[in-house]
Amino acid sequence: MEALQFFVVSSFAAAMAIAVAAFGCGIGQGMGLKAAVEGIARNPESSGKVTVTMLIGLAMIESLCIYALVIALILIYAHPQAAAIAGLLG
Repeated sequence: MEALQFFVVSSFAAAMAIAVAAFGCGIGQGMGLKAAVEGIARNPESSGKVTVTMLIGLAMIESLCIYALVIALILIYAHPQAAAIAGLLG
């Protein structure tokens, strides 16, 4: 039963990690997009450079959320008591 409790706690931790990462990445991407649009509105001639820089920044922010997803999947599927949990669940 201890293995099953560990699995439940790991699943909850993974869910919380994804929730916090998605919230933070969403806020960061929104702020970055807002600043880029304001910059282009003030100086339309710089739209090419601002757009490229914005896209690179958004990709870096999105990679943080993907890293959180990888950690969450590791928490759920790759832990030392996986064999014991598989035996309990059938």
